[in-house]
Amino acid sequence: MEFTPRRRLALVSGRSHPELAREIADKLGVELGEANLREFANGEIHCRYGSSIRGSDVFIVQTHCGPVNDSLMEHLIMIDAAKRASAKRITAVCPYYGYSRQDRKATGREPITAKLVADMLSVAGADRVVSVDLHSGQIQGFFDVPFDHLTAAPVLVDYLRRQDVPDLVVVAPDAGRVKVAERFSQHLSADLALVHKTRPRGKVNAVEAREVVGDVEGRTCVLIDDMIDTAGTIVAAAELLADRGAAEVWCMATHAVLSDPAVDRLKNSALTKVVVTNTLPIPPERHFDKLEILSVAELISDAIDAVFEDTSVSEIFGGENLA
Repeated sequence: MEFTPRRRLALVSGRSHPELAREIADKLGVELGEANLREFANGEIHCRYGSSIRGSDVFIVQTHCGPVNDSLMEHLIMIDAAKRASAKRITAVCPYYGYSRQDRKATGREPITAKLVADMLSVAGADRVVSVDLHSGQIQGFFDVPFDHLTAAPVLVDYLRRQDVPDLVVVAPDAGRVKVAERFSQHLSADLALVHKTRPRGKVNAVEAREVVGDVEGRTCVLIDDMIDTAGTIVAAAELLADRGAAEVWCMATHAVLSDPAVDRLKNSALTKVVVTNTLPIPPERHFDKLEILSVAELISDAIDAVFEDTSVSEIFGGENLA
């Protein structure tokens, strides 16, 4: 006697970014499952899936946005509930991976919290993890389960192509983003420039832009970064580019964290356009005239489909998602 196993895809979402999860569900053509999340009087989170997920391939979408500890804990609880409900395979989908900047010891007596988060996801029961534009590619090595690293570059590059900007220069805001900026410049057949920056020792969220390497005078400069948190790096780089004679300065980033005082800094900066994606929710009060938001729902849905069908995720990005 032979049985042909039925494969079922179940997509569920936490409460951190339900709009993105619904958009992903629409792209996949599936119903978004109900996790029935609630809180006890003391703040403890409870989860109970509304229907059976036994034997299902479960994808749990939760971006680790502020308050990051609450969204991360909710993600872990949902994974644990799915494991105990006999899900066949559990994939944690983290459009923004929390604590990604704490990926190494910069000084003594510090944690490597990105590794701690990886351990917690694995112990909770995640069989696979999907995320978009990690702050550092080395975080993939913190996992003992498969990790699919997606990149928003196709969405951002396609946007720039549609703008048809003459005399474009792609600018890396610091040395750590040169490789990514170079990839953008190759796709757009544009020149590349670099802002040399330093961080004052012992200060958090402080940055000084020192010099520009490359020809930017009279040209449209596009700064490429993985995230905008307090906007110190991007604004300092934009001011320096404007001082060096740039005609216009745009910035593009995958993750719009936008911690205070980011919005005020961006509004009052030399930037003429700020382009981000929707890996993180941006409430209406943080919208401003210069801001444009692009969707990564199709990228994530394509990756989920590839994981479910056991096909290649890297082929979606032409192999350019591996670093």
